[in-house]
Amino acid sequence: MDRSGMRAADTDREMSAQRLRVALDEGRLDLHEYDERLRRAYAARTYAELDVLVADLPVGGQGVLVPSSGVPVVPPPAAPAVPAGATRRWLLQLWEPWLTVVALVTAIWGVTALMAGEAYYFWPGWVAGPWGAVNLVQTVSGLAHGEPARWAAKQEKRRRKREARRQDSGDEA
Repeated sequence: MDRSGMRAADTDREMSAQRLRVALDEGRLDLHEYDERLRRAYAARTYAELDVLVADLPVGGQGVLVPSSGVPVVPPPAAPAVPAGATRRWLLQLWEPWLTVVALVTAIWGVTALMAGEAYYFWPGWVAGPWGAVNLVQTVSGLAHGEPARWAAKQEKRRRKREARRQDSGDEA
């Protein structure tokens, strides 16, 4: 049966996006072409639209390199793929409490300064500064060491557990 006209699922789009990421990491695609193909992958409705995007890429991904010495060199494994949007969600989870608290204490400072009729010492800086510095270090370190991918995997595991519990409680009712 020809699947080219069948509608693609989110997981099919994710698999195509993963192949494109591997091709980018291997240098088979430049950043502009990767971005264009990735946009088309997430907008694809059918398998045919997805197949066109990866048709010129090797199926297995990382090939074995054979330099002039004749000894095959296997490239190191690629870093784990970060699911789409995981980095943004991880950053939001890290920075949202800081933004909320800084906005709140700044508003309190603003209201009290307005009531006093003068702008006195900006004490919210003592909340924003140190906490922001810690968040900045966590952000840089986390991005450098693949924390968004681990965080996304942990979130997915929790989601599956909740879904399994929900199904178990639905079966008993």
